[in-house]
Amino acid sequence: QLQLVESGGGLVQPGGSLRLSCVASGFRLDTYSIGWFRQAPGKEREGVSCISHPSGYRINYGDSMKGRFTVSRDNAKNTVYLQMNSLKSEDTAVYYCARYRANYCSAYVRDVEKWGQGTQVTVSS
Repeated sequence: QLQLVESGGGLVQPGGSLRLSCVASGFRLDTYSIGWFRQAPGKEREGVSCISHPSGYRINYGDSMKGRFTVSRDNAKNTVYLQMNSLKSEDTAVYYCARYRANYCSAYVRDVEKWGQGTQVTVSS
């Protein structure tokens, strides 16, 4: 059964850090481009970051995330991570791991063929 399972979310103060994990079952993460998306209350789901296959090229979407968010992959653990530093209240959202249909990165929901269940990140003092 193909599955993506996120973990690592929680409540953190502004300026803090979190590392989200996405573990795959039923397929190898390093054979697909994998992305992170987020959805805040009342807003559309938006692309956050992506690591592509086969190049391993990494990209962040949105100027507010650049320099603060880093995507990485541990092939031995079949896991993709999203390291988030200097968190702000506007980063509060449900974060989703996603497998793309094709081997390229995209900020568009329509390019995703498989979603995880999401993990809640709340940035608040």
